[in-house]
Amino acid sequence: MNKLKTRYMGIELNNPIILGASNLVTDLDNLKKAEELGAGAIIYRSLFEEQIQLERFQLDERLTEFNDLNAEMVQIHPNIEHAGPDEHLMNIRKAKESLSIPLIASLNAINNDTWLKYARLIEETGVDGIELNFYQIPMDFKKNAKEIEDAQINTLKEIRQNISIPISVKLSPDYSNILNFIKKLDKAGADAFVLFNSFFQPDINVSIEKHIKSSHLSNTGDYKQSLRYAGLLFDNIKADICSTHGIFSGEDVIKLLLSGATCVQVVSTVYKNGLMQLNYIRRELEEWMDNKNYKRLDDFRGKLSNNRLTSNPFVYKRAQYVDLLLNSEEIFSGT
Repeated sequence: MNKLKTRYMGIELNNPIILGASNLVTDLDNLKKAEELGAGAIIYRSLFEEQIQLERFQLDERLTEFNDLNAEMVQIHPNIEHAGPDEHLMNIRKAKESLSIPLIASLNAINNDTWLKYARLIEETGVDGIELNFYQIPMDFKKNAKEIEDAQINTLKEIRQNISIPISVKLSPDYSNILNFIKKLDKAGADAFVLFNSFFQPDINVSIEKHIKSSHLSNTGDYKQSLRYAGLLFDNIKADICSTHGIFSGEDVIKLLLSGATCVQVVSTVYKNGLMQLNYIRRELEEWMDNKNYKRLDDFRGKLSNNRLTSNPFVYKRAQYVDLLLNSEEIFSGT
């Protein structure tokens, strides 16, 4: 019996360790190696509407670039690499055909009609599920939180009504009340929630006084916000919970499963330590389960979630910092 087997958004996984969306997965050799090293599933790199819009703008610009030149031109075809979703969709299809483990596509759109359009196209590739990346960078001082949330809920409802594959929603924690919003998305038909997204943040080089690109790889311990909300959501929603961001080891995975996560996504640890890390994490989880005499993941999943705590029911609440201060001697002595 495979003690690590689990179900995520209705899809059976050999284990709860998912290789998250990144440029790593665009290489078929990496995909096959990740499968061999024990990835339970793979999230394919996101299809970005903004990138497609930019490529189409460049294409339109180049198509009209030679309008006034004469008929003796040697080459009038614009040299542009993509200019649409076709190549991305073809690569998803190839990836799906090459794998025996589940492949989940990722979509990052802007407009409601393109969310639906691309979701339908992605479904046609044969993937096992789709991950919708919902976020909102506040730019409009006049738009309130309800308007933003209602628009995203309506997007989910429309996609849910038009495609049949499972849908997960990947969120940032930056909503007014993330628990309330997740509850509404849960009722709207989300099969799972991925907590939380890691976004590009601007940075500045003070020497040259210019904006610079900074790394958005996570660091060890960054999973704690996801752990908090997995603990609060477990047994309170129908959808599964997938934790991500800052998960580097088997011990991290165990903590998140104990809090209530169904599975986890790892990316940064693979970038920093190589694909072999997938195997190390899986083995560490399995060895811990053997030592604890757990026969399956459900034997301990959610054991330390908010609803199941009796000795310290305030551990997931902000006021816990008072308890930490009052018991600082215990913390620093390791008891």
